[in-house]
Amino acid sequence: MRLRQTLLATLPVLALTLSAPLLAADELVVYTARIDELIKPVFDAYTAKTGVKVKFITDKEAPLMARLKAEGSNTPADLLITVDAGNLWQAEQEGVLKPLKSAVIDANIPAQYRSSTGSWTGLSLRARTIVYSTERVKPQELSTYEALADKSWAGRLCLRTSKKVYNQSLTATLIETHGAAKTEALVKGWVNNLATDVFADDTALLQAIDAGQCDVGLVNTYYFARLQKQDPDLKVKLFWPNQADRGVHVNLSGAGVTKYAPHAVEAQKLLEWMTTPEAQNLFADINQEFPANPAVKPSAEVSAWGPFKADSIPLEVAGKRQVEALKLMDRAGWN
Repeated sequence: MRLRQTLLATLPVLALTLSAPLLAADELVVYTARIDELIKPVFDAYTAKTGVKVKFITDKEAPLMARLKAEGSNTPADLLITVDAGNLWQAEQEGVLKPLKSAVIDANIPAQYRSSTGSWTGLSLRARTIVYSTERVKPQELSTYEALADKSWAGRLCLRTSKKVYNQSLTATLIETHGAAKTEALVKGWVNNLATDVFADDTALLQAIDAGQCDVGLVNTYYFARLQKQDPDLKVKLFWPNQADRGVHVNLSGAGVTKYAPHAVEAQKLLEWMTTPEAQNLFADINQEFPANPAVKPSAEVSAWGPFKADSIPLEVAGKRQVEALKLMDRAGWN
């Protein structure tokens, strides 16, 4: 009888314990496509500020998304960080991210650099812009992305492979601006002007311009920053195109809380903190990118490139038109 009374007395307490919300996480798990040295200082700063440890697993974006899909509700991941809005949009479409409502993120990051559903936000920006030889090209010869299709650049242009998402996103935004027919003609013009086969990466392209293999090309700004730091005598400079019309194509690195995040509330707090001035310079400066929060100034090195007008097209377009862009690039002969 006494045992039965004890059990009955215990049941309400047990029920209350089981129904109570989980305690705040003391460790978060992040899947990240940004390499260790670019992200670890950010997580270390958050741990120092909050006491919450961050365990992170790095890999390419495709394996990380496949892993999230395979794990489903059993995933240990609270946050996904990757590069390019096209990849983030794809993660959203594949159902591995959780739509959020965050006044903090909305206040810190412009709408064009966020998902309209709240599934992801940009954290740092990079321009995919024109680079040119300081020995063989005068800046006044340059104007727009479109002008690089002119015959005057025949045998002088270098491009990275179309297989890289950065070029797919640029093409997607061109389709949004010009329509498919005009963009295809433009891309064919670029291909016709190639000085050599496409490159596997932006660094090799920059080195080719420096060596005289070609005169102009398209790269992400942080690749230029890295190579310039290694070689201060690099005979290549940046040029901001389309300043009289829509502006420079800008893309981003960003993040979203995973759909089945074990610690969704704490993960959102981390994501929100990463959009604040306290974290923005740290996140952007390590890779010499632009902060996504417009209230935060870029590093001295990045600021030295000078101001520019950025394209205002919402970067969701990079994902929505990605398949169309890939087909167009293939038809145009961009390998």
